[in-house]
Amino acid sequence: MTKILNPLTPDEAARRLAEGRAVMIDIREADEFARRRARGARSRPLSSLDAGGLNLEGGRPDALEVIFTCRSGMRTGANGARLAAACEGPAHVLEGGLDAWDRAGLPVETDAKAPLEMMRQVQIVAGLLVLTGVILGLAVSPWFLGVAGFVGAGLTFAGVTGFCGMARLLALAPWNRPARA
Repeated sequence: MTKILNPLTPDEAARRLAEGRAVMIDIREADEFARRRARGARSRPLSSLDAGGLNLEGGRPDALEVIFTCRSGMRTGANGARLAAACEGPAHVLEGGLDAWDRAGLPVETDAKAPLEMMRQVQIVAGLLVLTGVILGLAVSPWFLGVAGFVGAGLTFAGVTGFCGMARLLALAPWNRPARA
């Protein structure tokens, strides 16, 4: 029998957390979690879940209920069976994710100094490159339309292969490197 994730409203999830019955696991990537998260949530990125399982550090997975969350609830919903299989005890999904948690007025921690999530950085740079290529293509020379084509080809390649060269380049930017002590 396959385990499923039971949906919980933000208020019900908060009650279970306050009672000490549950732990909240945020499955977003580390850069997303660093910028904004539910207070008390633990980061276990979906991309590393298979490699390390669900290590709760300080609480046995079978002794606690697990409430999985992401930003909107889409990622947890799409990976429900995989997430439920990662824990021994009852598993839940936060309906509406972090966005619903925030709308319910529940505590959210924000670090405005953390860099924008890598995917948003890629979207901004790709959008600006396409826009610049189209404007220059119309105003200066049609050859600049090649910039838009190149970016489109790169995004298609990233979607098909899972490798995003632009994200790799942006990761080297000074604002994405850890501060030196």
